[in-house]
Amino acid sequence: MRWIMAAAILLSTAAPAVQAADPARVMVLGTYHFANPGQDIINFKADDVLQPKRQAELQALAKALAEWKPTKVMVEREAKTPDLIDPNFASFTPGELTKNRDERVQIGYRIADDLKLPVVHAIDEQGDDGEPDYFPFGTLVEYDKKGKGDLMDRFKARGAQWAAEFDAKQARLSIPAILVEANHPEFQGGMDVQYEMLAIGDTVEQPGAELNAYWYMRNAKIFAKLMTVAKPGDRILVVYGSGHNYWLRHFAKETPGYLSVDPVPYLNKAAKALP
Repeated sequence: MRWIMAAAILLSTAAPAVQAADPARVMVLGTYHFANPGQDIINFKADDVLQPKRQAELQALAKALAEWKPTKVMVEREAKTPDLIDPNFASFTPGELTKNRDERVQIGYRIADDLKLPVVHAIDEQGDDGEPDYFPFGTLVEYDKKGKGDLMDRFKARGAQWAAEFDAKQARLSIPAILVEANHPEFQGGMDVQYEMLAIGDTVEQPGAELNAYWYMRNAKIFAKLMTVAKPGDRILVVYGSGHNYWLRHFAKETPGYLSVDPVPYLNKAAKALP
């Protein structure tokens, strides 16, 4: 217990240096993957965001979010340099918006370009050689099979339900309106399902607990990267897959020197501005 008390004293004495008088404000915008990369366990089929109707919706979205006046834009891409600058943004031109469906381009680059920001930051964390699998779902499934469980069947059924719901939303809602639902404060981003997975395991093997721990680790590293380039007073727009909302907003809310900003009012404004 002594080391815990000593650490608490040390952190309390360091707190004034961490807690800036002008905190960095972080707006996490959770989105779906516009380009249908098919890299997730459950993949939704996004319609073509290059069509004129969707482009108008994305422009309204960018205009509304730009009114918040972000000083930095950060996206779900991994940078290999200490400055975390996304090298792809250097060659971006508005013409790319008519060709590239990627949400990092359609939202992140679009807004950064509109605001004349010099760079976009890439803060993602991926498991390279010697690093963990941050979502070891396969291990979980293999364990469940040994016990003749039906995890994969249940997961597929849940995924089919979510996909059907998403298709219905696309048919009747604009992109800003879809994102309102994905960014609602009560939206869990699948964390309820992950917490159900805690039950998969025994007293020796605990793949469900490990999956949750590694997912937390990935998001903690993402936010820690954000912190390396954030400055007091920054207004940071983070454009990320909505499955990361739960933890990234948690860190923005709970980390000293940072404030979490709700994007929903800006999304609602964008949705209402559309015909």
